[in-house]
Amino acid sequence: MNKKSSPDLKDRFVLQDLNARESWRLFRIMAEFVDGFEDLCRIYPAVAIFGSARQEPDSTYYQLAETIAYDLVKAGYNVVTGGGPGIMEAANKGAREAGGISAGLNIKLPHEQKPNPYATISLNFRYFFIRKVMLVKYAVAFICLPGGFGTLDEFFEAITLIQTKKIEPFPVILVGSDFWKGLVHWIEKTVLRHNMISHEDMAIFHVLDDPNQVIEVIQKAVPISQENNNENSCTI
Repeated sequence: MNKKSSPDLKDRFVLQDLNARESWRLFRIMAEFVDGFEDLCRIYPAVAIFGSARQEPDSTYYQLAETIAYDLVKAGYNVVTGGGPGIMEAANKGAREAGGISAGLNIKLPHEQKPNPYATISLNFRYFFIRKVMLVKYAVAFICLPGGFGTLDEFFEAITLIQTKKIEPFPVILVGSDFWKGLVHWIEKTVLRHNMISHEDMAIFHVLDDPNQVIEVIQKAVPISQENNNENSCTI
């Protein structure tokens, strides 16, 4: 074979290899969707609880998450979290102790977080976007306790989807007014003031401290009797 053609041939093999890998990635993505749909259809109606993985069991926010999750289950809802430690663990613990479904959707990370031991349904996801689809599909409300970038990501995605009418409105609640007041102030005094959002967009989310108020907001928006008759189920 002509030596001059070998670089082109090599490049072609590289491209073919890339195409093959991309094809297998599509199969992995589809498999994660299928596994998620099959396992999570049973958790409906569930409330998603987000928050820092760095909170210890003796922290105020850990205990608050545990209480809220426990109360949610007693009110007839199930609980789903990111499946990790900290706030996620607390929520799964509270839900499990209350006798409800306690789902944990863990994500594989470079510094891999282990699933917490309190999830009655535990799934591992390779892709963030698939996990997000599952949370939005099967959660009837989002509760965000204090957390970092991951919690902020879930919060802003939810309110963006509601704002742009890509999903039906549902309760999005920031718990811990002292922690969130800086963010809310920035949204009001900078984002809203510069007309980047509308006044009505501020009503998309709530800021609360009392677990009872959290439950009341969710019950008012999504009565459990309505959800019991909802068409979302494991049947096709």
